[in-house]
Amino acid sequence: MVRHKVRIRFQKAGDLRWVSHHDLMRCFERMLRRSELPFASTEGFHPHPRLVFALSLALGVVGLDEVAELELTEDVPTHAVQQRLTQQSPAGLNIVSVRKIDRKVNAQVRLARYRVPLPLTPPTDLSRRLDDLLGATECWVERSRPQPRRLNVRPYVAGVRLASDSLEMDLIVTPTGAARPEEIARLLGLAEWLEQGVVIERTRLELHDEH
Repeated sequence: MVRHKVRIRFQKAGDLRWVSHHDLMRCFERMLRRSELPFASTEGFHPHPRLVFALSLALGVVGLDEVAELELTEDVPTHAVQQRLTQQSPAGLNIVSVRKIDRKVNAQVRLARYRVPLPLTPPTDLSRRLDDLLGATECWVERSRPQPRRLNVRPYVAGVRLASDSLEMDLIVTPTGAARPEEIARLLGLAEWLEQGVVIERTRLELHDEH
């Protein structure tokens, strides 16, 4: 069956940031069924929509530019897809855009941009710490999952910038791994601030085919 493919950019915010990736997939499936869009399904005893997310979002992180790709069995106008999904979206999930893409194209993330708000009184030497981190050739962190290991995250850091009230991080995503924004914040001495419940935002996903 000839299928059509669309790329959906959406936001996941508010209380929805506490919804797991698995539950987000189930939420989208309900939205698709209620919208009555002609989506393609997987084969087997338990078919699901042919829907793929570019990069799962950590629990508690706000996503302002998330990406999902959906296959359709009919050529539905993109504005209709966006409208019908929006009508079924729960609070906190906003369909930002829908565009057609080639069926052979897959969303491969090359870079993720994050924003970490700073405390009202950030460390006075934070700028120096940032220079030290960017000037280093190695930045080691300890990870406990999926198994305990020590990892050099410096190759995954494309850039970190100080804004007036936040840190902006450009983190490279590869098939073999990526750095996590909270790891970079801890390397900069902001562990206590993270433990107070600061809300991290993923503000941009850059894809290889769009770069």
